[in-house]
Amino acid sequence: MLSLSEELRRIPAFADLPHEDLEWLAGRMSVRDIAAGEIFIRAGDPAQFLCVILEGETQGHSETGGTGRSFVARAGDVTGMLPFSRLTVFPLTSRAILPTRVALLDKKHFPEMLERVPALGQRLVSIMSDRIREVTKMDVQREKMMALGKLSAGLAHELNNPATAARRAASSLKDAVKELRAATIRIDEHTLTPPQRAMLTCVERELADRTESSVLDSLDRSDREERMTEWLGRHGIEKTWELSASLVESGFDVGCLEQVAGEFPNELLEDALTRVTAGVTVDRLAGDIENSTGRIAELVQAIKEYSYMDQMPEQEIDVTKGIESTLTMLWHRLKHGISVEREYEPKLPPVCARGSELNQVWTNLIDNAADAMDGKGQLRIRTARELGFVLVEIGDNGPGIPKEIQDRVFEPFFTTKGAGQGTGLGLDMVYRIVRAHRGEVALKSKPGDTRFQVRLPAAH
Repeated sequence: MLSLSEELRRIPAFADLPHEDLEWLAGRMSVRDIAAGEIFIRAGDPAQFLCVILEGETQGHSETGGTGRSFVARAGDVTGMLPFSRLTVFPLTSRAILPTRVALLDKKHFPEMLERVPALGQRLVSIMSDRIREVTKMDVQREKMMALGKLSAGLAHELNNPATAARRAASSLKDAVKELRAATIRIDEHTLTPPQRAMLTCVERELADRTESSVLDSLDRSDREERMTEWLGRHGIEKTWELSASLVESGFDVGCLEQVAGEFPNELLEDALTRVTAGVTVDRLAGDIENSTGRIAELVQAIKEYSYMDQMPEQEIDVTKGIESTLTMLWHRLKHGISVEREYEPKLPPVCARGSELNQVWTNLIDNAADAMDGKGQLRIRTARELGFVLVEIGDNGPGIPKEIQDRVFEPFFTTKGAGQGTGLGLDMVYRIVRAHRGEVALKSKPGDTRFQVRLPAAH
């Protein structure tokens, strides 16, 4: 069986250390065997020891705002508390995935270890730096996925409404066409005079124009249907309630009925009215389908513009267009109580940028503003040209950010939201994207007036 110092020799971080240094480390380490499935570190435990995985495999897992963060440590890895780390408690609960052996070094030995083996200190600091980069990378990716999830859910809802409306209108259109065809066949069994045919055409055209602008509340609609029913009953027409609803929906009033009745005898009147209402219904439903599919097309176009699909990564970007596509993507967050006030520079120069990244900036700032106002308030967006820069200002009339923490809002993991409501990476992402585009971002905030100002170099 290998001694602990010999086992440490097989760990990459310790492989080339002198024998006496390995013996020193082994003499101060304790070894622990962990069964598969057993927890050996719980989130919140004091960070007291460096951990070397000699055999097996462990997994650390935590839940932050409902989104898991998971890390795997395998044989040969050095983890746990590391020198110069400011970790005070372990953030993860670690469980053995396989039967595992670990060597633990209490942090009270760190000063002597760093003095005795300076090269090992440098390696452990490098391991800590790699770990920090990995954690940050995973948290940024998780933040992006959370934002994408919210956008996707909202967009699915926005797409579902017009899609459902179009499907419903298409179903009704089939019934209306069938009714129109049947009424036309019945009318064609009679010989209509030219004035009668002209009357049908004139009434259909007049009602088509009238229904585009007529909107009735439920009380007016009910009163009009009742009057229609009485009129139809007096003229010996069956199915009065069914036809009266169609007549009101088509824009008929009693005067229009009297006009049609003056040209058609009672035996043709019901078919004539059915033919006219069915024709108007077909036009209206076709318009509904056009509007619904048009809305779907607008949303799809907004997605393409938001993500800059099929376009070069960096190009001259119309900032105003990007903001508008972002507002479309976030409309589900704004439409229930947030008004949007726009003040756009009419001839704003483009900026040379990666458009999808800039849209992440606008998404984070607008989403933060909506959160700050708790879904009710005024969102203000202004663009302007300032010397060689394009200014984008996104503001809200929420409670503001306390002065004492304003200098920290762009720090990674710093958040003003409650526990579980955010990772604190949104504004850090804004800061890094803007700086990568050679720009600047600043905050001005007081109660009722918070403004984030983004300045980007103009392309020309």
